[in-house]
Amino acid sequence: MKILQKSFRLPSFRRGFHLIDHEVEKVLYSMPSVSTGLMHLFIKHTSASLALGENADPTVRIDLENFFTDIVDGKPYFVHTLEGDDDMPAHIKAMVIGSSLTIPVTNGKLNLGTWQGIYLCEHRNHASGRELVLTLSGE
Repeated sequence: MKILQKSFRLPSFRRGFHLIDHEVEKVLYSMPSVSTGLMHLFIKHTSASLALGENADPTVRIDLENFFTDIVDGKPYFVHTLEGDDDMPAHIKAMVIGSSLTIPVTNGKLNLGTWQGIYLCEHRNHASGRELVLTLSGE
């Protein structure tokens, strides 16, 4: 079994849920091939997260942003506001959604469902690019 790893940086995205399949696949396919195995994707930030979600209808991503904004943003009891009003809400959203994904690799390609896409969930109003680590293991 081989284990390969590569770090890469995504460009800046506005706040919201963004499909990043193509960016992830570009990095994956630049690495030595694994026919069958697992790809683990990790984001090295506490105010953004990764998720799998609907990849066809962009209104799903709008609804997700509206939902998380409704339940987390603008709470008067937040004490941690060092980097602004979106600071603590971004940390909460990142903890709830998560910082990593594991996706099977079959015949050298990501084995996602027909309507699944990889999301960068950007929770900050003004974020810079995000650093990810892609680890590939398999045969």
